[in-house]
Amino acid sequence: MAQVNVRIDDKVKKEAENVLDEMGMPMTTAVTIFLKTVARERRIPFEITADSFYSEYNMRYLEQKMNAYKNGALHTSTHELIEE
Repeated sequence: MAQVNVRIDDKVKKEAENVLDEMGMPMTTAVTIFLKTVARERRIPFEITADSFYSEYNMRYLEQKMNAYKNGALHTSTHELIEE
């Protein structure tokens, strides 16, 4: 039997352990399921995307808009498709 060692953020590990405990599944079993699925399907068994909503640029933009809103300086307009 092989052994795999990985380094993972403490918070991520704890959160995953909590969820897996609720499912009654040890982390070793979850990792084994993941690796068996990768081997069988020859792919990562879930979609991996870069959600542009959470990009650094967009988060800065939203933060600036929120600050402007809080300061009463946000200028808005009604879209032409919205009836007043």
